[in-house]
Amino acid sequence: MNRKLTAGMLLLAALLLAGGAFYLGRKTGQHADAAMSSAPGAEGRKVLYWHDPMVPGPRFDQPGKSPFMDMQLVPMYADSATGTGSEGGVKISPAVQQNLGIRYAGVRRVETSSSFDAIGAVQFDERLNAAVQTRVAGYVEGLSVRAPMERVRKGQALATVFAPDWLGPQNEWLALRRSGASPDLVAAARERMRAMSIPAELIRRSEEAGTAQARYVLTAPVDGVVAELGVREGVAVTPGMTLFRIAGLQKVWAVAEIPEAQAVRLGRGQKARAVLQADASESFDGALDEILPEINTATRTLKARFEVDNRAGKLTPGMLLRLQVAGPAASRLVVPSEAVIRTGKRAVVIVRRADGAFEPRDVSLGADAGDDTEVVSGLAEGEQVVASGQFLIDSEARLRSVLGSMAAPASASQAASPAVVLHKAEGRVESVAADGITISHGPVATLLWPSMTMGFSKASRSAFADIKPGDSVRFEFKEGGPMGYELVSVQRVQPARKP
Repeated sequence: MNRKLTAGMLLLAALLLAGGAFYLGRKTGQHADAAMSSAPGAEGRKVLYWHDPMVPGPRFDQPGKSPFMDMQLVPMYADSATGTGSEGGVKISPAVQQNLGIRYAGVRRVETSSSFDAIGAVQFDERLNAAVQTRVAGYVEGLSVRAPMERVRKGQALATVFAPDWLGPQNEWLALRRSGASPDLVAAARERMRAMSIPAELIRRSEEAGTAQARYVLTAPVDGVVAELGVREGVAVTPGMTLFRIAGLQKVWAVAEIPEAQAVRLGRGQKARAVLQADASESFDGALDEILPEINTATRTLKARFEVDNRAGKLTPGMLLRLQVAGPAASRLVVPSEAVIRTGKRAVVIVRRADGAFEPRDVSLGADAGDDTEVVSGLAEGEQVVASGQFLIDSEARLRSVLGSMAAPASASQAASPAVVLHKAEGRVESVAADGITISHGPVATLLWPSMTMGFSKASRSAFADIKPGDSVRFEFKEGGPMGYELVSVQRVQPARKP
C-alpha cells in the first residue's frame, strides 16, 4: 500500500471514529439519482469534476482510481448540482463538530464610534493675520521692533515714519483756520487730509500745536508675533508697502494627514482634543475647521485643518500635537473577523440555523472594529455564525449545493419531492450503541461503495434491540440521521457454511 493510500485510510478512520459524516441536507432522491448516473460519459452529460464520495473534499480533473479508497472516482455532473436549495443546508453530527473544534459566535449589535488619533503640526491661523502698511511716501526714522517672531501687544509701537507729503495739507488747513475762512473751506481742507490717510491722532496734534506734524508712530493692531518684518531703520517707504505682518496666536491651526477611509466620515465642527506630543499633560480643545480638497495619491490621505484654542499662548508653529478625534456614535451589527471568509469577489459566513444545519451566506461588510467586522447586510441580530472550523465544513456541499455557484435554476419537475431511496447490503455487526450500529458490510451497488466498515444511525434508541455484535445481517438504509445514513431494517441471517 503506497503512502497516499495509507493517508487516505487514516483520514477515513478519523471521520468514522468521530461518529458521523458530512451529508447534504437536500432531497435524497436526487442524490441517489446522481449516484446512479455517475458512470463516465453517461448520455453526454457535462462533468464538472471527479471526486471520492467517501472523502468529498478533494476534486480531480480526470477520472481514475481514488488515492484514498480502493474504488473509482465518481463524476459530478452539472445537472446534478441543481435542485439543492438552501433550505437543506449542510448538517454535521455533534461528535464531528466536537472533534473538529467548531466554535460559534452570535451576530450582535454594538455601539461603535469612528474615533481615531492623528498627528498634526501647528501652524498660524492665517485668518488672524494683520498687515501694517503705510499709505504715504516717506522713510522710517526709527524701529521699535527689530526682529521677526517677536511678540507684540495690541497698540504697541512698531516704527516711527516721517511723511513729508503730509505737511502741505496740514499747513493749508491750519492757515484757513487762522484766517477766519468760511467753515465750508475749513471742512473741505480737513476732508482732504482724511482722503490722504493722515491719521486722526496726527491731525489732533497739529491742531493743538498749531504746526504741521509729519512724524507718526505705527502700532500693532492685534496681539501676536511679528511673522514678517519688511523694513529696516532709515529705508524709504512707498504707499501700500507692507512693513509688518502680525500673526495672531489666540487660535492656531493643527494640520494633520487623515486616511481617505476615515476622512469621509469627518464633518466640519467635529470636536477634537489636542495633546502636546512633547508633554502629554498639556491638552487643548479643538474642532475640525476644514478638510482641504486635495489628496495625496501616494499615501491616499487628505489634509484636515483643526482649529485649536491657544489663549494661553503655549502653542507655537512647528509643534506636534496628537489629535484625538471623536467620531459620531452609531449602532452596528458585527461578527468576529475570523468568521468571515473572503473569496476576493465576495464575503461569506457560515450561519448555524435553528434546525442545526449550516448555511453559507453572502454578506456585505463595513468597517473593521478591532477584532470584529461590521456587517451591513446579509445577517440579522441574534443569528449564530461559525467562528472557527468553517473551512472544515463540507466544501462540496457549501459551494455546490447551497451557494449554487455552478448550478442552473431548478426546473419545476425537480422541485417535486421524490420518493425515499433505500440501499441494501449484507455484513457483520461490529458494535451496537444507543444511537447507532457499526457494520462491516460488502459493496453497495446503488451508491458505488466498496466493502467497508462504517456506522449507521438508528431511528430510536430501542430500534433493533435483538441485534448483537458478531451477528451476520442483511439490512436496508437511507440517507439521514446524525451519522449521515440511517438504518431502515436489519435482519439476522445465518452465515454460509464452509464446505
